[in-house]
Amino acid sequence: MTSTAEPGYRVLNPATGEVVETFPTATDADVEAAIASAQSAFESWRDTPIETRAKVVARIGELFTERANELAGIITTEMGKPLSQAKGEAEFCTDIFTYFAEEGPALAAETEIKTFSGGRAVVQKLPVGPLLGIMPWNYPYYQVARFAAPNLMLGNTIILKHAESCPRSALAIQQIMDDAGLPKGAYVNVFASHAQIADIIADPRIQGVSLTGSERAGAIIGELAGKNLKKAVLELGGSDPFVVLDSEDPRAVADTAWDTRMENTGQACNSNKRMIVMEDIFDDFVAQLTARARDLKPGNPAEKAEDTFAPLSSRAAAEGLAAQVRDAVDKGATLHAGGVLGQGDAAYYSPAVLTGVTPEMRAYKEELFGPVAVVYKVGSDEEALRLANDTPYGLGGAVFSGDTARAERLASRLETGMSSVNAPAAEGAEMPFGGVKRSGFGRELGPLGMDEFVNKRLYYVAD
Repeated sequence: MTSTAEPGYRVLNPATGEVVETFPTATDADVEAAIASAQSAFESWRDTPIETRAKVVARIGELFTERANELAGIITTEMGKPLSQAKGEAEFCTDIFTYFAEEGPALAAETEIKTFSGGRAVVQKLPVGPLLGIMPWNYPYYQVARFAAPNLMLGNTIILKHAESCPRSALAIQQIMDDAGLPKGAYVNVFASHAQIADIIADPRIQGVSLTGSERAGAIIGELAGKNLKKAVLELGGSDPFVVLDSEDPRAVADTAWDTRMENTGQACNSNKRMIVMEDIFDDFVAQLTARARDLKPGNPAEKAEDTFAPLSSRAAAEGLAAQVRDAVDKGATLHAGGVLGQGDAAYYSPAVLTGVTPEMRAYKEELFGPVAVVYKVGSDEEALRLANDTPYGLGGAVFSGDTARAERLASRLETGMSSVNAPAAEGAEMPFGGVKRSGFGRELGPLGMDEFVNKRLYYVAD
């Protein structure tokens, strides 16, 4: 295991490009202490009645709302999320922890199965042990909540490796866990290096790993998990289709599409990254998106101001997005508005509207993780479906039509883990989240969120 005391975690304000604070990477001794603590805590936490665990999990949820203002300020500085959205994220964590605290006992209850040889047979849902969570920067609280809440309810314990750009929010979560009354070691934040992640996964005390991140990161973690025979859940990238078959008011549905695309400055895995619109309403739809984009100017995410946009998470992210859009324009796509990379070290990239994207362009197959609305024109439902499914990703998708049956026919054929009709997505603590194809595997949230890192043990008693 590689030991290092070099600063690897830091707060870099993307609105200014200023490094605000640095944190040292964990030493080998820190990592070993985290694993040992998680294993020790598991031995008692798993035997704690689930109703008692539920009280602690519920208190964790309460603290996210009680501290929402403080939590919001942290991530606005760390990754540039607009303050109102940051507060909403913290409060959504309350919904998640509350859901699992209330529904968890029933979801974890044993299920009797029919036998043909007499006796009694049940499937028990038992915890498996310490788990490693590797979480991203784009939703620093929500991503942790949807992994931690069901697993703490089950009786598993957690080692959490957060993104290097989110050390303050990582520590704030740890404080909430401690203050809510979790036993020492039941949730342990560790500022691990990439080399140390491999060693944690290989450790025989660790029973599984969950990652939310890029396709590249997922391939690395999936390989490590497979090599070490560990269960993995991977929530990776997406290029979700947003299909509009018809509308009496194309500009209104364009507003819905735009607001969805601009959430978190376009930095959401399940954002509507490909808008697929019927040719008879295409021009009005694009015109409305263009008008919305042109009204925006860069703003401070810590200040509530109308008609402004926030920075991306980093200058590198903004430059990468600019390169993807530039590649499309150079190869013949039309940039209707935006697409301007800001000057200096800040991470501003003006929200853009792009049409005419074709398969030879990077933007056709790659995920655009930022405020770019890519709109495609189609002439039939079958053409819309072919385009919607022509992607290596399969996270979510949505279909809009005044004829619900028509929309359902297409939505039912989307090659995705989540499909919605006349709504951008089905969101809520009770709604399972996850994808297929290169968007990963496994599910979080809802009833399925308690069905991943669990020993589904057959328990049989003969007559």
